[in-house]
Amino acid sequence: MASSPTKQQLPVQWILDTRSWYPGATETRHLETHASRALALLTPTERASVLRYFHLRDAKMSLASCLIKRYAVAKLAPSSPPWSSCAITRNARTKPVWVDPATSTSPVSFNVSHQAGLVALVACASASAELGVDVVCTSERRDRDHSMIAKEGWPAFVDMHADVFAPGEAAYLKYQVLSAVPGLVSEAASAEDVVDGKLRAFYALWALREAYVKLTGEALLASWLKELEFREFRPPKPTAGWEVPADEGEGSQEVVVEADIRFKGKKVDDVNMCLRSLGADYMIATAARTPDDKGEALGWRLGPYEILSLDDVLEFAESRR
Repeated sequence: MASSPTKQQLPVQWILDTRSWYPGATETRHLETHASRALALLTPTERASVLRYFHLRDAKMSLASCLIKRYAVAKLAPSSPPWSSCAITRNARTKPVWVDPATSTSPVSFNVSHQAGLVALVACASASAELGVDVVCTSERRDRDHSMIAKEGWPAFVDMHADVFAPGEAAYLKYQVLSAVPGLVSEAASAEDVVDGKLRAFYALWALREAYVKLTGEALLASWLKELEFREFRPPKPTAGWEVPADEGEGSQEVVVEADIRFKGKKVDDVNMCLRSLGADYMIATAARTPDDKGEALGWRLGPYEILSLDDVLEFAESRR
């Protein structure tokens, strides 16, 4: 029988939105002044990793990633470690982890994703839980994508990414997705709208696969990528606003929790996945597995992500230094 998860075991799902951070900064180096309070909470190595980015937007997401991972550890670890003890390292697979200096264990599982200004984290107080998250933004590269598709065609665009898709997924995207997903585009859709609908399906698949692969601790160079297949996937419908939680009511279709996942032809039945919309452009996929008791993760509700305030994170960190 599956165990009932405690409140502490249930995953937290958080987002930091960096798009409006430090409006007075126009270059990465300006963060040394404008973000001095946040940078003071990091180690010299972490600060250097933030400031090495050429683009300010990337540096802000790197800063948010450092903060949100430490915040999760400080909040969830049973030992209630001080902020200074929450530095993140990497395991043998180069996956970010936290090792409790008192026990040499990693009692908090987490995963982070960032895209187009948003940094998302899923975490829980369990050493054995496997978690993955991926944020995609359909509009970030829209002009580039449309240009490539206009020049090469949709099948060729899909084939450019075939190395990380299963053959069945590529075929579904190229030839079936419009008829397989009612409402993906309207009957009166323009040619441009049709391309946008196809791209939404493309990025939905990308998010699902990335979240699953990150759950395993592997990377997109994993040798088995083509043996992983999401069948008859569909993107969720856009929400009213990126910060507006998706409607999970019957028939809303802004959240997709059904996933037909096959690995080497065998149905995967131990991974809980959720794909939800954040406004018109963002989608976020979450994956969870508990190998010691598969029913535990399957019973989790992977709900809406809570949007954290930067000031609240900084105040908490300063109180735990």
